[in-house]
Order: sequence, then C-alpha cells, then structure tokens
Amino acid sequence: MSPRTYDVVVATGGIGSGMFLALTGDHTLGREESRAATLLDQRDYCKLHIVCHYVQRLLGTAVRVFPIGKVGDDANGRTVAEEMRTAGMDMSFVTVSSRPTLFSVCFVYPGGDGGNITTTGSASDCVGPQDIRHAGTVVAAHYGKGIAVALPEVPLEARYALLELATEAAFFRVAAFIPGELEQVLTAGLLEKVDLLAVNLDEAAAVAGMAAENASIPSVVEAAVRRLAGVNPRMSVVVTAGSHGSWAWDGQALTHAAALDVTVANTAGAGDAHLAGLVVATARGIPLATANRYAALVSGLKVTSRHTINPDLTADSVQAVAENLGLPLPPGLPGSPHHTG
Repeated sequence: MSPRTYDVVVATGGIGSGMFLALTGDHTLGREESRAATLLDQRDYCKLHIVCHYVQRLLGTAVRVFPIGKVGDDANGRTVAEEMRTAGMDMSFVTVSSRPTLFSVCFVYPGGDGGNITTTGSASDCVGPQDIRHAGTVVAAHYGKGIAVALPEVPLEARYALLELATEAAFFRVAAFIPGELEQVLTAGLLEKVDLLAVNLDEAAAVAGMAAENASIPSVVEAAVRRLAGVNPRMSVVVTAGSHGSWAWDGQALTHAAALDVTVANTAGAGDAHLAGLVVATARGIPLATANRYAALVSGLKVTSRHTINPDLTADSVQAVAENLGLPLPPGLPGSPHHTG
C-alpha cells in the first residue's frame, strides 16, 4: 500500500511579532526596577507564522498552506501578513481585527537565560470557531488529503473547532498546547481528535506530573507517553528536549533522534521549527521515526540563526546537512534526490 500523502495544510494559532532585549546585570529583574537593555537585531514571530513559514518554504507549491488567524489594523499586523503572503501562504482566512496584533518582548540576561512578556487582548485572542468555519469549503474540498494543525496563542475553542472540522473531513490532525492548558485538554477529551501531539520537555513533565529538573529526561518522556497513550492509544507523540534531542512514539515503539551538533545563535522557535518538519515529512507520507529525524535537521538549522525564523533555511540546506551527516533523506522528502514536488 502506498503511503498516505497530503496536498493542503490548514492551521490556526497566534500571528504576531516581537523584540529581543539584552539586559544589563545578571540579577533577576525587580518589581519596581528600571533596567538598561540593548535592543538586539533579532526578529521574533509567533507560532502560526513560524510553522506555516517552514511548511510552505520546504514543500513549495506542491502543498497549499492556509493559516487561520487575525492581525490588528496596525503596522505590525500589516508587516507580518505581507511576510506570510510573500512566503506563498494563502491568506484568505487571516482577517483584520480592531484589537492590536499579538506582540511579545523577550528579555535575555547576560548568562543566557531569560523570559518573555506577551500581550493579552490581542487580535489572536479573538480568533473563534466562526473564523475556523470560514475555511470549511477548503477543508471539504480536500477530504482525506489535508493536515490540520492546532497551535497555541489562540483560544482553545478555536483549536477545538479546527480539530472537529478536520475530523469530519478525515484530515490528519496535529496539535500542540502550553503547560497551563494540558490538564483541561487531558480531561476534556480533546486529544481524542488528535493524531499527532507535539510537546516539549516541560509540557511532558506537566503531563507526567513530574518535576523535569528532578528526574531523568527518558523517565519523563516515558511517563508522559504512558499517560497520553492511556488517553488516546491511537495518537502519536513527539517530545522535544533541546540539545538532548527528541523522542517519537508511534503507538508501538519509542525512538530517539539526536539534536544537531551546531553553534547555537538562538533557540527561540526551535520547537515550532521541529513541529513544521514533522508536518512536512507527514505530508510526504514519511513514517514518524524518520519524520522525527527530519524534524531534528530542520530545528537544528533553525537554531543557527539569531532570528525566530531562519530566513536561510530551505529544502536544499536541509538536504546538504543530511548528506554531510551521512543521513540521506528518504524519497519523497523535499531536497531528496527522488523528490518530485
């Protein structure tokens, strides 16, 4: 039997941008403190933009990518919308809201750690089920041939609506959540409508009810997979753990993919790049363990860029890294010698 492939990706999540500040002084920012900082030449983007950018960039015109979301009637919104359009995405379902475009400020201490502050009440916060239903005609037209991706930074109701719509159209369903959402997701039955769940190590620890810093990474991964398999035994799971690599559970075996040994410029957006790599490989009918190895190449190339989206990441650059590592890409993947997309 030929592997199942897909020709459309429909996704929802946050759209916006942000800025990076390098703080002076390594002590924790105080409640009433005024701290000097340097504005860094690093471009930051939100989850939907990052994932859809790489999916479109790597798959090219062979697959149509439809983001569903909202931006504000402001310069930030117009800029990110134009960048998404230029990357080749179909922006039919990205609309303009009276609220401002989602924006974040990432701050970094001299030691390398840091945090971020993200706006609430943004355009992304008012994405609802009605916005998802606008894509119903496209989804129905690609019955059994599409991938739906439900990402954070828009309300859970919108993501649930997309997963329901995708279920009705026999789409492959991909989802990611933030730690604070996981208990609700686990108890509300939402994972019954997910075929592939992507989590990072902190999210896996939240699922497992463990403190990540007090347990070995494999034990956290195994405990999370065990609980998730109990919730939906048909669901695949991928857990990313930064420089420790990533684990993929396909319902039968748990496999590991090593992280690339590269000079890291910025890890922000690496998990989203990894998820995009999974979607790309899945669209081409690649089994999960191999898809996870491909995703590790994509996320490894991402972290070599100081920007959240690596503007130089292409199918050819992924192929070049694979060849250098002696890991030729399987037929069907973008950049492989037998790819015809």
